[in-house]
Amino acid sequence: MRTLKVQVSGRVQGVGYRYFTRKIANKLGILGTVRNLVNGNVEIIAQADIEALDEFIEYLRQGPSMARVSEIDSADITHSAPAFQSFDIVFY
Repeated sequence: MRTLKVQVSGRVQGVGYRYFTRKIANKLGILGTVRNLVNGNVEIIAQADIEALDEFIEYLRQGPSMARVSEIDSADITHSAPAFQSFDIVFY
């Protein structure tokens, strides 16, 4: 089990990106969260095996049809990674 923190930039807010992310995460068996950031990016915490995460990142690069992903940054969370029970959209 691996946990990644992913930040997606580009036109990713107001285009259904969080809902797309949740749909793909559920399809691939990925646990975690997705939320909009005030800087216009989307942040994802994703927990699964490496193969599922690799496939997930490829879907994130595409996004929904109205999105335009310009960059994806990801980093492993190795300390105090939370244990998720589902994949949820976080609303702030």
